[in-house]
Amino acid sequence: MPKKATPLTNTEVKNAKAKNAEYNLADGYGLALRVKPSGSKLWIFNYQRPYTKRRANMSLGVYPALSLANAREQREQCRDLLARDIDPQEHRQLHTLGKKQEAENTFKNIAGQWLVVKSASITKNYLADVTRSLELHLYPELAAIPIHKLTAP
Repeated sequence: MPKKATPLTNTEVKNAKAKNAEYNLADGYGLALRVKPSGSKLWIFNYQRPYTKRRANMSLGVYPALSLANAREQREQCRDLLARDIDPQEHRQLHTLGKKQEAENTFKNIAGQWLVVKSASITKNYLADVTRSLELHLYPELAAIPIHKLTAP
């Protein structure tokens, strides 16, 4: 049976000092504060991957930007994912990829792709007119907005 870690306190986290080698202060249920020789403090979550059963560490954030309470909250979210056989690191990567794709699908990018497709079937003068209209009237207001957030009105 694994040793039960006593939960950390804010004072212990704040007073953790750098040593010659990095070390961990366990909070329990996989959450630990990793103290590096440089003095930086990182929250990590140690867990077993759902299907391969291999051990993995996932970085949660840097102390003090991520407080003890917030780190515990993130740990519980990760444990909830693990209970549903979802790897927290893979879930985070998919979420990040989805946000990146949303950010790349801006009105300006989609309009640029539309112009490339449309340019084969219209004259150069009309293409220049449409491009100018987009740049003068629509891009100043809508260029950076993700396309899924735009509505007809």
